[in-house]
Amino acid sequence: MSEFYTATKRRPNGAAFVVAGALAALGALLIWQGFAIPDKGGYAGIGSGALPKFVGYGLLVLAALHVVSGLRDAAPAMARPHWTPVLWILVGLALQLILLKPLGFAIGSALLFACTAAGFGKTKLVLTVPIGLALSLLIYGVFDQLLRLKLPAGVLEHLIFGG
Repeated sequence: MSEFYTATKRRPNGAAFVVAGALAALGALLIWQGFAIPDKGGYAGIGSGALPKFVGYGLLVLAALHVVSGLRDAAPAMARPHWTPVLWILVGLALQLILLKPLGFAIGSALLFACTAAGFGKTKLVLTVPIGLALSLLIYGVFDQLLRLKLPAGVLEHLIFGG
């Protein structure tokens, strides 16, 4: 009888318990802070503390469901990490960090886009750098012209948007 039990015994999914703990902690924090907000609900009875409490209770329900899922489902096999895409993205972030001040937002973000695309398998820089440049100039334009928020400007931003 013990052979049959050990052959079918499953290990609980530990990752689900970690996620459940994080959800429960965040939910408890939101509920606690929701009760700390002065409640001036007026005749409706719903004040500014209602939303954090509502979200907090929802997170506690999700935490309980994760515990149930962790007990029911066996732990999945761990996948082997692929470090090359991670390195591509880290190189892109480093390039953006280094080049943001001297060359501006558009060029730094275009290189980040190209490196991230290379991490996902699109290694044709002749295609990804111009696409990243167009997207980053569009984003810069929205921040600069519409939102009036200043991002680091380089040569391209000064030429197109006047700095």
